[in-house]
Amino acid sequence: MKLFAVYLGGDLALGRMGEDHEVVHVAAPDTTDARRLAKAKWQGAGRPHVDAVLEIDVVDGFAVCLEPSPRHPTAVIDTTFDPP
Repeated sequence: MKLFAVYLGGDLALGRMGEDHEVVHVAAPDTTDARRLAKAKWQGAGRPHVDAVLEIDVVDGFAVCLEPSPRHPTAVIDTTFDPP
């Protein structure tokens, strides 16, 4: 399994103009499965499409290695605004 970051796009809610976007992460054996799994995570309105897929195998000089885990923790998102 590999780790992928997938940039999804899709329709905005009714009455809005443009396109909504979000990045989701998925574990998949290849980009085809990564695209399918990412679309299932779409939280926006309407049907999503994939704008980009990036396999993540190294971050800041550290190898990313996936292994099965018995636990499924919920992601913690820090939404603290940190201006420059």
